[in-house]
Amino acid sequence: MTPQAPARAHRPRTQPPDTDGRSYRVGAGTLDPTQLWRALPQALRKLNPATLVRNPVMFVTEVGAALTTGLAVASPSVFGWLITVWLWLTVVFANLAEAVAESRGRAQADSLRRTRRQTTARRLTGRHPDSPGLPHDEQEVSAAELRRGDFVVVEAGELVPGDGDVVQGVASVDESAITGESAPVIRESGGDRCAVTGGTRVLSDRIVVRITQEPGASFLDRMISLVEGAKRQKTPNELALNLLLVALTFVFLMATVTLQPMAIFSTQVMGSVPDTGAINSDGVTGIVLVSLLVCLIPTTIGALLSAIGIAGMDRMVQRNVLAMSGRAVEAAGDVHTLLLDKTGTITFGNRRAALFLPVAHVRDRELASAALLSSLADETPEGRSVVTLAREQYGLDTVPHADAQWVPFSATTRMSGVDLGGPGARSLRKGAATAVADWVREQGGIVPAGLDALVKRVSMSGGTPLAVAETVDGTARVLGIIHLKDMVKPGLSERFRQLRAMGIRTVMITGDNPATAAAIAAEAGVDDFLAEATPEDKLALIKQEQAGGKLVAMTGDGTNDAPALAQADVGVAMNTGTSAAKEAGNMVDLDSDPTKIIEIVEIGKQLLITRGALTAFSITNDIAKYFAILPAMFAGVYPALGALNIMDLHSPLSAILSAVIFNAVVIVALIPLALRGVRYRPSSASALLTRNLWVYGLGGIIAPFLAIKFIDVALVQFIPGI
Repeated sequence: MTPQAPARAHRPRTQPPDTDGRSYRVGAGTLDPTQLWRALPQALRKLNPATLVRNPVMFVTEVGAALTTGLAVASPSVFGWLITVWLWLTVVFANLAEAVAESRGRAQADSLRRTRRQTTARRLTGRHPDSPGLPHDEQEVSAAELRRGDFVVVEAGELVPGDGDVVQGVASVDESAITGESAPVIRESGGDRCAVTGGTRVLSDRIVVRITQEPGASFLDRMISLVEGAKRQKTPNELALNLLLVALTFVFLMATVTLQPMAIFSTQVMGSVPDTGAINSDGVTGIVLVSLLVCLIPTTIGALLSAIGIAGMDRMVQRNVLAMSGRAVEAAGDVHTLLLDKTGTITFGNRRAALFLPVAHVRDRELASAALLSSLADETPEGRSVVTLAREQYGLDTVPHADAQWVPFSATTRMSGVDLGGPGARSLRKGAATAVADWVREQGGIVPAGLDALVKRVSMSGGTPLAVAETVDGTARVLGIIHLKDMVKPGLSERFRQLRAMGIRTVMITGDNPATAAAIAAEAGVDDFLAEATPEDKLALIKQEQAGGKLVAMTGDGTNDAPALAQADVGVAMNTGTSAAKEAGNMVDLDSDPTKIIEIVEIGKQLLITRGALTAFSITNDIAKYFAILPAMFAGVYPALGALNIMDLHSPLSAILSAVIFNAVVIVALIPLALRGVRYRPSSASALLTRNLWVYGLGGIIAPFLAIKFIDVALVQFIPGI
């Protein structure tokens, strides 16, 4: 029977790359309006001053709302109560933005909690389980009693009781509770795919696991805490922006406090002042000043800043990437150098057959047919790729041979093949060029001079040559060469071009020789490469880049990658990797897709762009509020200021109330944008800045003028006496 290659499960990407350069976008989906209602109770709980004091801008707004409440009670008026209600709504809407962002994380955390249950562990005692053949005992204990260094045995159908590394055996493990992928994965001892996560289920066989976690500090526990925002700390950029907002708030607070004394002084200097209505009454003056302060300080970005940061981590989680801190997400947006392993990231995991090169007097189809037959017993990925190439290029198929004797590939002989008996007995061999040449000579054949030229041609191009030979009725001859090459993943060259446009330098890391590395780097389109790299070389390269003031990102999965992952500013460890790699990195890719680091960088960029865009909008939309409130307040004292009432608002009171209402409503309007993120397309920093200034800066000036005028007209219709 013809040997068949085993079926291999395909794990789909979380989000397929779109490489057309036009429609690619990093986003987080639309906002479900029902999320606003579900998050409202949490937003109301955040009105606690002890909680709100962490956000100085909104804390000042809440103090102002409390002050106007007292003034409205002391001197009741429709204007006073309307201002008070909208100031409280401003604070609630700001809390609502953060509450909605946190609710997404809590929903994901609840899903993870359902996978964490009280598990009984089978702890091994006595002899060390790494010593085969020696007896050891099992003891049933609660999973909560396990300590770092304990050994447990897990069999098919059982849950892994804690995070650890497989030290004995191999098993198929269902990690869908963690990754969301239904396809099982293989975990085995002695390699870089030995790590298992507590709460996952073993589907087959038996493994012995060494526990690597401390009690209550499992990967699942950390994941739950992080996605629900319990341990989210503000990033350096966020702290710097907060400091700026506090400074602006203090400046405007001082300016507002001095306005009333200035107004009294002005009236004394100018003498009689035209009557401006209720705005000059003692009961309303304090409310007007509070309204002015709230409209002057940057409440919009102050309300949305925390939600933007939480949403950035949420977008990572949606792509099955666990960021250990907000700092890691933010650092991803500032990355200058991106280190990528060649195998599995830039190229497919194994070399694939790309071309048949026959020697003189041999036809291409004849070589392809012999290569297919001699590869049917080769279960390696390279052997299966030869069969695939022959079938795709020449439409060849296998015909069962009852008298065939298959020769599987062996690392000793470095060949595979088949012996066909009967009339015209024929033997076929495929393998390393030197091994096949020796086999031909042993069969009494002559190796053609052209073979060396073909071998050198393939080797110089960075490929691996495999020779194919046959014997027919005792006559041996070489048929040609199969060109195996590292196949660059489709679409990567376009992604690297986009990264280059963003100012990010890409460096390929490989253990190949410089000639092979150069050929692959040129085909992939990376900016540079490091050939024959050792773990020390990776670490030295990262330190060299950082010494030049650059932030570096890289991926890894093995223990030998741990030093470089720890040194990198953004270290993305594969979930299939060792515990040492996952502990060293500041992100873990649950899908174990090395190419996802490109998406991680783009999500980080989007976080920074969203924060910058909404900051620009917040600052510029204050301009419209200035034109609404300041002329209304001072036109009576300085009639020339009436010329600044370019919106032709109905009255001073309606102008102030319209600005306060807009100040509250705009926060709700921007919550979906803060959570989803500003549309991001790879381009240079200057181009992104220009775009944000035109779209969000200019938009922040125009939109409030229109909205405040519309609100003013509506107020006049519903409250004629205002």
